[in-house]
Parts: sequence; C-alpha cells; structure tokens
Amino acid sequence: MPAKTIKVDSAAEAYLTVLKDRGVDYLFGNAGTDFPSIIEGLSKSLTGEGSAPTPVTVPHENLGVAMAHGFYVSTGRMAAVMVHVNVGTANAICGIMNAARENVPILMTSGRTPLTEEGYDGSRSLYIHWGQEMFDQAGVLREMVKWDYELRNTKQIETIVDRAVSVAMSEPRGPVYLSLPREVLAEDPGEFIFQSPTRRAPAHGAAPDPVALDEAAEMLAAAKNPLIITASMGQNRAAVPALESLAERYALPVITYRPRYVNISSDHPMHMGYEPGAYLPNVDAVLVVDCDVPWIPSLHELNPDAKVVHIGSDPHFENYPVRGFPCDLAIRASAGTALPQLEEAMSSREKSAKDRIDARRKKIADIKGDQAAANQARIEKIASGGAAMDNAWVAHCLSHLKEDEDVLVSESQLALGNLSLRNPGTFFGTSPAGGLGWGLGAGIGVKLGDRDRRVWNVVGDGSYMFGNPTPAHFVSSAYDLPVLTVIMNNKMWGSVRKATLGLYPEGAASSANQAPLTYLDPAPEYHKIVEASDGYGEEVKDPADLLAALERGMKAVDIDGKTAVINVHTTYNDAAAKADAVR
Repeated sequence: MPAKTIKVDSAAEAYLTVLKDRGVDYLFGNAGTDFPSIIEGLSKSLTGEGSAPTPVTVPHENLGVAMAHGFYVSTGRMAAVMVHVNVGTANAICGIMNAARENVPILMTSGRTPLTEEGYDGSRSLYIHWGQEMFDQAGVLREMVKWDYELRNTKQIETIVDRAVSVAMSEPRGPVYLSLPREVLAEDPGEFIFQSPTRRAPAHGAAPDPVALDEAAEMLAAAKNPLIITASMGQNRAAVPALESLAERYALPVITYRPRYVNISSDHPMHMGYEPGAYLPNVDAVLVVDCDVPWIPSLHELNPDAKVVHIGSDPHFENYPVRGFPCDLAIRASAGTALPQLEEAMSSREKSAKDRIDARRKKIADIKGDQAAANQARIEKIASGGAAMDNAWVAHCLSHLKEDEDVLVSESQLALGNLSLRNPGTFFGTSPAGGLGWGLGAGIGVKLGDRDRRVWNVVGDGSYMFGNPTPAHFVSSAYDLPVLTVIMNNKMWGSVRKATLGLYPEGAASSANQAPLTYLDPAPEYHKIVEASDGYGEEVKDPADLLAALERGMKAVDIDGKTAVINVHTTYNDAAAKADAVR
C-alpha cells in the first residue's frame, strides 16, 4: 500500500495530517494552555506548509460538540472537537451524552495536563498544570463513549487515529475520546511516515437473518391491526423510501414517536402522527424500527397479546441500563437493508391479507382526516383571537415560509403535526439524552455542512439559555453561517411543569401562581443578545404579527447574511399538559 513521508516539527502536525487524510474536515476547538503544538500545526496548514482539518474557534465546549453533531447528521461525515484538559472535557459531557444516545460519531479530544514537571518540551509551566491533573481524566465520560485512549508517543499516531475513526464510524456509531498530553504533541520526529489511504476500515451494519425476517413477515401479514413505530430510522436516509414503500404496499400505519429525523413523509398516507397511545390497546403486531422508547409503559397500555418485533443496528439498546419493552423477535440489521427484504418476504402473503389491507387503508384515511380537521380547528381558533399563541401556531406560521429543502432543527415542543416534513435530511430533533443547549450549535453545524440550505432553528427559552447564545451568535457571524432561530418563550420550564402536573394533577403546584423552580420570569430580552454579534432580533407577542416577523427574520438571513432571532411569546396550557401527560 502507498506510504507518505512528510517533514514535521511536532507530533501535533503529524496528528493533524492523519486526521485530514482520514476525512476529518473540521476541528471545532476551544483552546487552552495544552494547545500550543496544535495551534502551531494549524497555523502552518493555513500557510500551505502542512495539512490539517479546517479549524473553527468555538468559545464554549457544549456548543462545539453540538456543532459536530449537527455537521454529522447533515453530511454523514465525522468531525473532531478539541477542548482544554479536564475542565473542557467536563463542559463537553452534556453534548457527548446527546451524541452517544443518538449514535452520532464524534472524535472528542482534549489536551492533557503535562505529565512532567520539568525536563521535556511541553513540561509544566503554569500553576494550573498541577490542579488540573486527574488520575483518570477519561473516566468522567467513559460511560458515554465507545472507546477512549491517551496518546503515548508519535509512532502511535496513525494506529490511534485509525482506531478512533474506525470505532466511531462502525455500526452502531457513536463518539470516541482521545486525550493528548502536551509533551507528546510537542515531540519533534523530523519525519513521519503513514499509509494513505488507510487500511483500517469501519465495520458495516449487519445483514438481517432471512429466517428472522420471514418470521417478522408472518407476524405482520397475519395481523389485523399492525403498527410501525420509529424515532431515529431517518438518520439513514436510504431507509426512508424503504419504510414508505413497505407501509404503503401493506397499509401499515406508522407513528414517529418523539422523532429525531424525517422517518417518513408527513404527507404519506400511512403516517399516522406522533402519538402511539390511542392505538396500542388494539394492536396485534408492532414493528419497532430504530426506536429506543416506542411508548411509555406507565402511561400507554399495550395489548398484552400483541406480537412485538424490534429492528435496528442495536435493537436492544444494550448501553441502556434498564429497557424492558416486550420483544418477541429482535433483528440486528440496518433498516435500509432489512425493510426492503421484509417487504419482499411479505409478498407471498399479500394475496391472503388483501381484505385486511384494504380495510386498514380506508380506516387510516378516515383517522388522518380527523387529525387534519383537529389541527385546522386549533389554528382557526388562534387566528380568530379565541386562543393565545402556542407551539401549534408557531408551526403553522413556519409552514407558510419553510420550503421543502430547508432544514428545521428543533430543540422544542414544536407541534410537528402542523408542519410538512417531506424529505429525508430536512428535520433534526433533540437526542433522547435530553442534554439542553443542543439546538443552537446543531443548527450552525447543519449550516456548515450545507451552506446553500436555509436553516430554521426552533428552541425553547430554557434551551436557548443553555445553548450559550453569545458564543453561538459569535460563531454564526465569524464564519458566515446565518440561521434563523425562533425562541418559543413561555417563561418557564414547560417539561418540568408537565411532569409535575402528570404526577400531581390536583396538587399545590397545579394551583400555584408560579410553582418553585419552574418559571423563567421575568424573561430576558433574548432577541437583543444576537445584536451584539451584528444579528437581527425581534420580539413577537401578538399571533397576528408572527408571520411578518418570520419573513423579516428570513430576509435578514437570506439577503443581509445575518443570523436572526425571533423571540416569540407563547402560552402554556395546563389542561393540555395534563391530557398529554397521560397520552
């Protein structure tokens, strides 16, 4: 295999060169005193003296990880993040948790406090170099990564980088962690030899067992009331048309429960919405595809006689300590591979199931008609002044302006039923880890991955604060990555309120004017924060004003190239929250 020999002044240069050669295009960095050799190597690459990923300065670690997350889901390419020793690693953990639970590969790296007190290039030179050392720096995030290691010497670099990339990109994918001691980065090998391209390839997803697929086909074909539930299948965009074909052919209704992607077009005749609770008591077969939580056992009643099949690269979600959903059949396979084969396996049973298929098709059409009417009635009530502005109205107004190829990033309770989400890769939602502050960085990362697309970013007011808005708007401005952020500002932690009402529907908190630890009031003027980075900000309190405000915000993005923030004052409906808590 071909080998390359390069002259380098440091191990850091060699490391950066191998990263770039292995397809890592961007390094999101929040620098510290452990970075001198990295900064020198990046500086040389910018003058054409070396090769390295493009550096992006990100002034908060959680934001950097969220950007790497957004970049991957937008492009399918892994990025690297580098932060400052243990303190930077600690700040990044929230983002790594999000990536881990959503199988997003990220090369998470940090410097390491110098190993030696003196005698080497890079030995300790600041008082913090003693206080920042840990016995096990990687231990703080080991549970959330697939692999971790500390670079020991220059000769390891190719092996260790390849190990990190191949593990992260093997199915099921996920983040990995590498710590980089300052003395090792400062080593001067003179010459560095490495193979290009690499001979250490990631593992592809497993092929489905044909016997197991035939068993699944029998269960679904024999069912009168089958149901498909998914959440994350659409990360693999090739799986979306496969699911649409399977569902249409056999009239299999699909629920996308707490979706993180476009798993099936919202206009598809078999897309039944986003809540499974009403259908579970009567189902007789359930196909769960790439979904960690297909329903809530304490809230939703599943027909005890229903057969349940799970398909995914990790159908049991083995890294979850407790997950006890019924599973009569588990198939380890990529949905993009398994679903077309499942459709074919059902074909021999299609004729005998025709009457059931036709009956379901008519029933599903009637249910979808009722759903559309209910959504429209809710919108008309707000439009007529009969209700306050809520997340359904925000979605309705977005639907008038968002084009099919635009990307929507949501870290919010946005009412997806009032939107059209047709094309794979045009919607990204919050990881099930629930680490707040993901949305702002993810939106910027998506924009970096495809600068020609418009990006709409919808966040709650609490999520906006967690998202480090000052660093986020700085990055958007500094790197010409304008996005439109819509804040659904209800002046509270809505999820906390909902959880409290679910547990104590008639308790003291339900009648309190403002329950403790729940409200974010008085609300800051969030729309003014973006102005510090030369962005456009606007506040909206009247539902009738929202559409025009969104148009002005998108004009600022499209025409002026500025990041925009629309601060939308929404209401919180306690009655709806109580009903939702038991759905």
